[in-house]
Amino acid sequence: MQRREFLKTSAIAGSAYFLFRNRALAATADAHIEVLLGEPIATIQPEIYGHFTEHLGGVIYDGVWVGEKSSVPNVRGIRKELVEKLKAIKAPVIRWPGGCFADSYDWRDGIGPRDKRPRRTNFWVDDPQAQKLPNTAVQKFEPNTFGTDEFVDFCHQSNAEPYIAANVRALSPLSFDQWVEYCNSPAHSTTYADIRAASGHADPYNVRYWGIGNESWGCGGNFTPEEYSNEYRRFTAWVPDYGVDPRFVASGPNQDDVDWTTQFFEDILHRRPIRPPFGWSVHNYTNALEALNFNDQDAYSLFYHGTSTEAIIQNMWTAMSVFDREHQTRMVVDEYGPWYGPGTEVDPTHIFGQQITMRDAIVTAFTLDIFNRHAEKVCMANCAQLINCIDSLFLVHEDKFIVTPNFNVFEMYAAHQGAKAVRAEFSAPSISFTDIVKPDRWGPPRQGERSVQRSLNGLMGSASVNGKELTLTVVNPHLADALNTQIAVRGGNAASASATVLASSDIHAHNTFEQPNAVTTKSAQATASGSTVSFTLPPMSVAKLEITLS
Repeated sequence: MQRREFLKTSAIAGSAYFLFRNRALAATADAHIEVLLGEPIATIQPEIYGHFTEHLGGVIYDGVWVGEKSSVPNVRGIRKELVEKLKAIKAPVIRWPGGCFADSYDWRDGIGPRDKRPRRTNFWVDDPQAQKLPNTAVQKFEPNTFGTDEFVDFCHQSNAEPYIAANVRALSPLSFDQWVEYCNSPAHSTTYADIRAASGHADPYNVRYWGIGNESWGCGGNFTPEEYSNEYRRFTAWVPDYGVDPRFVASGPNQDDVDWTTQFFEDILHRRPIRPPFGWSVHNYTNALEALNFNDQDAYSLFYHGTSTEAIIQNMWTAMSVFDREHQTRMVVDEYGPWYGPGTEVDPTHIFGQQITMRDAIVTAFTLDIFNRHAEKVCMANCAQLINCIDSLFLVHEDKFIVTPNFNVFEMYAAHQGAKAVRAEFSAPSISFTDIVKPDRWGPPRQGERSVQRSLNGLMGSASVNGKELTLTVVNPHLADALNTQIAVRGGNAASASATVLASSDIHAHNTFEQPNAVTTKSAQATASGSTVSFTLPPMSVAKLEITLS
């Protein structure tokens, strides 16, 4: 690492200009941040802080749903402690039932009396982790105990809006129309409204967000862009409104597939135009082999590849802009997060379950910062997944329950919800490291592996303003170096400042059932003087500074 090599880490701006204006600060600080109050970006939609639940492993069964007769505290079968935690972080929206499971799911299997619902083969039945389980496992053969009514109840208990993904691969547009009818038609208006009422829900659910398929380029049907655009037309044509004004999210690309985006928008907005979708779904996972057994270079590699989300957002926005110049469609990053191989799940039934360390908290934090910095482009995001799977906020099994460092990140960042994002520039020593590039990032070393020198931004973050309150979130990815940081507030003065920090002396640190508070947030000292705030960022940390403007 080059301690005095400063570089721009904001995607927007010229830090050279910033550094020339701050020579006095440069002499006394390791890092600099300039917050430009007079340069607003857009309102940060609360839905950017959304979540994702799929019928996969221990997400629904053992995670969200414990059953009404369980000794685990619950409300109508929903795990009570989970609901309380979601309220604490102001969870705005939850996506369901998938994921790949969505395009093998018939919603009609999950309504009506639970004891009469059919048992079906789960999409994930052939996954190697699932194959090790007995055939009585709900992870292999879905009992449909948790269906539309239970999901909406979970959302309502959590004060979150439901976001439902339709089955485009295997069901018809008529079936989708009827699912919307079941959820949104007025009381006593239709047979499906009566079935809903018989389950104890006479009033409509008023579901606004509907995903038209999931990963339609892959597990959702292996469509070509042209084929999928045709399906999107069919599924969204003449869907009853029911006074809700449904917001359709189209199935966008895997990572940076600009061709998929270009061909879809060319078809629906150029060849024979229809109303553009509310949202354009984008998925971006950062893959690595081990959740716990990794070295410093592995950590830096994950950070580096995790920052690709920013380029993907910019590239998709540019491609969409050719056809959607008024930006009627914005991006929905409804699956993202670090994803590792098996071996650290808290129970064998938790397919794709993995431990969550400080490394994951750092990636999750700077990803949320990316969304904030691009608040005019991103209208929703859903961390994958909420509980017991991939980039979870919670790990649970039976009556055991812990939060992960990701929960702490969402708790700190909740202050950004609904605030106005403002431009901020970040400058700090860069991190140079050797990245091992494999032909298959999941696979073991083999012929074709090569070393590449990389440079990682030494400071990342975002800023927002709500009235007189400025919220600044900052990530220090340096594993060994604290950063004495000077923050210049342009266009205002800081009357006071306080800080909350998530940090550990070990990047591998994580919470367990035996040590549930091994990683947690702490208050820290920040000094405000005029338009300047001073704060020292610990190594490998996530920090929130709350600055009251005078």
